[in-house]
Amino acid sequence: MVPPVQVSPLIKTARWSALLIGLIYGKQRYDYLKPIAAEERRVEEEEKKLREEQERIYKQLSEANSDTILK
Repeated sequence: MVPPVQVSPLIKTARWSALLIGLIYGKQRYDYLKPIAAEERRVEEEEKKLREEQERIYKQLSEANSDTILK
């Protein structure tokens, strides 16, 4: 087996810098996208409630229309 090669301090510094910059960028991006996603979830929940209410009304109307003499 070949012994490990000494890595240049410049390369080590560049790697650690890239890692830290990536973490900082990820945190900023998360903070930017979090309120947008929360708003989308809120809107989706409201649409879901409206859709369920419409389905309930449709079901009631279809049951009322099915009550005929021909049963």
